Amino acid sequence: MQWYLKALKQYADFGGRARRTEFWMFVLVNVVISIVLGIVDTATGTANAYAVGGMASYSPGILGGLYALAVLIPSIAVTVRRLHDTDRSGWWFLIQLIPIVGGIVLLVFACLEGTRGPNRFGADPKHEVMAGQQPEAPPMPV
Repeated sequence: MQWYLKALKQYADFGGRARRTEFWMFVLVNVVISIVLGIVDTATGTANAYAVGGMASYSPGILGGLYALAVLIPSIAVTVRRLHDTDRSGWWFLIQLIPIVGGIVLLVFACLEGTRGPNRFGADPKHEVMAGQQPEAPPMPV
C-alpha cells in the first residue's frame, strides 16, 4: 500500500525514476480498487454490461468513472518514471497508441530491470532505498 500512496503523492511528478515494485504495486492496487468499484457500480445499477454483435462490452458506472479520472494523471506519471528508470524518455508512453504491438512493447519496458546507478533521469531508486535501510546485525556466534 505504501507504494500506491507514494505514486499518488507524486501524482504529477513526471521527473525522476520509479522502481518496478512501485509501478507494479500501483497497478495491482488500481486493478483491485477498479474491480471492487465495478462490483459496487453493477450492484447499484450504474454500470452496464451488454453484448453487441457477439462482443461483450462493459461501461463503467459513476464510481468507476470518477476513480479512473482521479488516477489518470498519477498513472501516466508513474509509467513515465518507470520508463525513466529503464533510461528511456517518457515519450515512449505514446507507443501504446500503436494497436496491439504498442501495448506489448510498453509492457516489456515496464518489466525490464532499471539501469543500475544514476542515469540521465536521476539517481538509482533501488540504491537510495537500500542506502536508507538499517544494516542488519551480524549473527551471534554460537
